[in-house]
Amino acid sequence: MQNQPQDKDNLLTKSHDHAPWKKAAASLSLVLLGSGMTFAGGYLANNQQQVAETASKLAVQSVNAAPPLPGNTDPNFVTQVVQRVGPAVVRINSSRTVQSRIPEEFNDPFFRQFFGSRLPRGGNRVERGAGSGFIISADGRILTNAHVVEGADRVTVTLKDGRTFQGKVVGKDELTDVAVVKIEANNLPTVSLGNSDQLQPGQWAIAIGNPLGLDNTVTTGIISATGRSSNQVGVPDKRVEFIQTDAAINPGNSGGPLLNARGEVIGMNTAIIQGAQGLGFSIPINTAKRISDQLITTGKAQHPYLGIQMVGITPELKQRINSDPNSGLTVNENQGVLIVRVMPDSPAAKAGIRAGDVIQRLNGEVVTEASAVQKAVEKAQVGGNLRLDLRRNGQSINIAVRPGTFPTNIQ
Repeated sequence: MQNQPQDKDNLLTKSHDHAPWKKAAASLSLVLLGSGMTFAGGYLANNQQQVAETASKLAVQSVNAAPPLPGNTDPNFVTQVVQRVGPAVVRINSSRTVQSRIPEEFNDPFFRQFFGSRLPRGGNRVERGAGSGFIISADGRILTNAHVVEGADRVTVTLKDGRTFQGKVVGKDELTDVAVVKIEANNLPTVSLGNSDQLQPGQWAIAIGNPLGLDNTVTTGIISATGRSSNQVGVPDKRVEFIQTDAAINPGNSGGPLLNARGEVIGMNTAIIQGAQGLGFSIPINTAKRISDQLITTGKAQHPYLGIQMVGITPELKQRINSDPNSGLTVNENQGVLIVRVMPDSPAAKAGIRAGDVIQRLNGEVVTEASAVQKAVEKAQVGGNLRLDLRRNGQSINIAVRPGTFPTNIQ
């Protein structure tokens, strides 16, 4: 059984089925969920203009965003990164009031007479949490994890220089665990955003955050892997392909930046796996930026949604499904993506897609992994067109489906 992420910042996880094909299908509830809880390289002087232009396009607001630092030829490059980015990393404290209820029987005078003050009492209690974040605009927009500010009545943001501000949650998206907090301030230090699509295992990774209440903690490592699915990480209710790093990530790091050797943010740290001995995970910054742009503009994020659960076909999976009289499915194809379930009244159901169909091409591209379908759905527009080439009962079928908006009730 895979260990579950344990983050004291209130990150929620879900258990999942142990049956191999059902477990694989669970990861696809992500496309049922639509698209889809992160953790870097040399630099030449004559490329500074090009990199600066790229950074300016990626940044939510480029005010005060310094150009990337020179590459890692300097043995003190980590120190330079920390000096540059550290002031833009913040501590986020949140609190929420929870009403405590006691069984009605405890209010009976009989119990009160004999047990008095030893009986539990109702009332309100305050739950507190802490995490990290980083400033993306000079006027006070901050990125952090959604679970850091989940249900918060009060959010306070503390800068490295000691200043404290009351924060307002502009918006949060539980599916990607991204949130935007706004403080009223100007001329704040900001980070520069990198391009997480270009990451490769082995590149430098630098994490800055406030783990275990220890502010401004710096840890280093490498990118251990990219494209880790939410199911692999143990959070099948999320829609993220995580960056994996061996830079130390501890409770309280949630929402803090993962940086490359040039000091660009490449991910937002979000979880650890208990007992994994140094494996941490981050949300790719390209995902975080796309979601944060929507949250800033509209207050919410839109996720394209088909309404299917699916799994990539392997010889073992094919044999297991076909030999299981209770599976309700028969697989005739040797490769492709098997649709295990179609949600009622979903865009897929309305387009005529059925459980047991095998996706072989999507928009003309061959697909053999469910993650490829998930990526295509995530990149699609709500109301746009996706063209699926399917195999059904030995016959080829072409179906066009229009992704809908991920239903709030399922989320």
